[in-house]
Amino acid sequence: MASSALPAKALTGITTIPQFPQNPKTLILHRCKTSRDLNQVHAHLIKTRLLLNPAITENLLESAALILPNAMDYALSIFNNVDEPDSLAYNIIIRSLTFKQSPLDAIVLFHKMLENSVQPDEFTFSSILKACSRLRALGEGEQVHAHIVKCGFKSNGFVVNTLIHMYASCGELQVARQVFDELHERAVMAWNSMLAGYVKNERWGEVVKLFRKMLELEIGFDEVTLISVLTACGRVANLELGEWIGDYIEANGLKGNIALVTSLVDMYAKCGQVDSARQIFDRMDRRDVVAWSAMISGYGQANRCREALDLFHDMQKAKVDPNEVTMVSVLYSCAVLGALDTGKWVDFYIKKKNMKLTVTLGTALIDFYAKCGCVDDAVEVFNRMPSVNVFSWTALIQGLASNGQGKRALEYFQLMQEKNIKPNDVTFIAILSACSHAGLVEEGRNLFASMNKDFGIEPRIEHYGSMVDILGRAGLIEEAYQFIKNMPIQPNVVVWRTLLASCRAQKNVEIGEESLQQIIRLETPHSGDYILLSNIYASAGRRQDALRVRNQIKERRIEKVTPGCSLIELDGVIYEFFAEDKVCPHSEEVYNATHDMMKRIEAAGYVPNAADGRLDAEDDDKQQASVSHHSEKLAIAFGLIRTRPGTTLRISKNLRVCTDCHNATKLISKVFSREIIVRDWNRFHHFKEGSCSCNDYW
Repeated sequence: MASSALPAKALTGITTIPQFPQNPKTLILHRCKTSRDLNQVHAHLIKTRLLLNPAITENLLESAALILPNAMDYALSIFNNVDEPDSLAYNIIIRSLTFKQSPLDAIVLFHKMLENSVQPDEFTFSSILKACSRLRALGEGEQVHAHIVKCGFKSNGFVVNTLIHMYASCGELQVARQVFDELHERAVMAWNSMLAGYVKNERWGEVVKLFRKMLELEIGFDEVTLISVLTACGRVANLELGEWIGDYIEANGLKGNIALVTSLVDMYAKCGQVDSARQIFDRMDRRDVVAWSAMISGYGQANRCREALDLFHDMQKAKVDPNEVTMVSVLYSCAVLGALDTGKWVDFYIKKKNMKLTVTLGTALIDFYAKCGCVDDAVEVFNRMPSVNVFSWTALIQGLASNGQGKRALEYFQLMQEKNIKPNDVTFIAILSACSHAGLVEEGRNLFASMNKDFGIEPRIEHYGSMVDILGRAGLIEEAYQFIKNMPIQPNVVVWRTLLASCRAQKNVEIGEESLQQIIRLETPHSGDYILLSNIYASAGRRQDALRVRNQIKERRIEKVTPGCSLIELDGVIYEFFAEDKVCPHSEEVYNATHDMMKRIEAAGYVPNAADGRLDAEDDDKQQASVSHHSEKLAIAFGLIRTRPGTTLRISKNLRVCTDCHNATKLISKVFSREIIVRDWNRFHHFKEGSCSCNDYW
């Protein structure tokens, strides 16, 4: 050993070790807690020439490479000065390089090992296959496989498990299954490796199928097996098998395994059984960040976003630090609810904790800001992301489109192509939507044509619907109607409803009537379809026909399936309002504020549109009164009295904004000098100084 290769301070402080044992393994592996301890032992081994003993050198290597943090360079300096390292020394360094995120260096060292004619063993092959897995280095993995066969390890269960894992990590599931099937004796670890491979590649049906085969062959399984199978059950909504595993966990006293119980919570949540998931979650003795994230995600997926945010606040009170998965789920719920304050806190937390702005997390932030109407913030997040993919670009383009910034969306779509990012079918839905909202007819036609011609993307029904919307918004109703008639696929009710909405804006009675008939032919229509036709008649001066259609709603007892609901977030608290809801906690305050608000805009020229009133109202006066109590008006009035003058109000609504509320909100924005951003089920409306960003077409 050449001592010159070591740090100069390595020879100091030897006297602090009072009695150096003849066999220092225990001292090296268990008492070396710091680099200084390691330096002292290393110096003594050099001085006493014990370092010439391979076993002692390997103990020192193991301590430096695997036990102490940030000592990898030190370990390599020791290894590089060993005259003829054996397989154990190579194994320690290869394993450590793989474990410490340097798998490429591990592969290079393995090749050096072979060049030096050092015989690899089962531990070598296991470690180097893990390195190949991390890099998805299929070619190198296949070479290692050849060495495994050559060295006689093809039946070694320990080696074969990592071989299966390597092929699965590289997406070669057929080869992984072939290796698995050729095993004469399959221990549970082999089954788990194959199941994990299917999980990694999202082959959920194969996971369930393989587990059923395990049960059929009466192969014993363990908790690792059940975690894989529960994950698959959640993805394919196999509640029956998931419940069977839940009963097994209960009967066999496995509830102490936090990872297993968390998988059970996730399974129930993904199968739509959120309350069952919550019961299990509440009974857990310990809950780590994964358990909290699974439950929060479950609420979000079930569209119970308020409960998701409530649980997130409980998580904070429990002092459990969120991770990226938690943040993505919370941002999703914030986006659905329009909870700007909570989402902004998440963004602040990410910056404060220096969390890596991954593609997934960054895209969730873009989507959140866009759905809260904060377009510039969405662009800022996009610009600060270290890397972006097609989903990030699509989220930004869609956000710009839904906020009425169609031309800016087109600029980013062009920039996306300049960056050689190929758009996908969802990107085209976004960019066609941008053309629709901005009235860019010719651009929309060209983009629709380029989908198949330039990008090989076959248009789906959503793309055809977007083209109908583009033409209809531009007043080209007849062309839109002929476009539908010439579609190569059967138009659905969404396409016909899009045309019906266009007819309302353009007062086209004939095609409006035809659109409703087509909707009735395809499915049971809802009240909104009849109201649209009624409004078309009214706008064309055919009041009797308008009343006739509205009476049909009553006669046929066609009810609004989903009640109108509007949300507003104030100081981190989300308030929910329903049309004519008299039992909300602040009802008296809200209705008084709404009354005053309506009086002020009436003085400015507002005239209620009785046609948008409650269908069961007995007369025009009651219909007009009901119009004043639509959910977004209640939310806006509450926001006006609970915020300082000039504060922007942000409202989220679950239905399309009606004509009366749209007209009223324009006047409210002018009379009260407020910017009001309303997000309905289709798009954003930015009201300011008496006008709306949608140009009165939505």
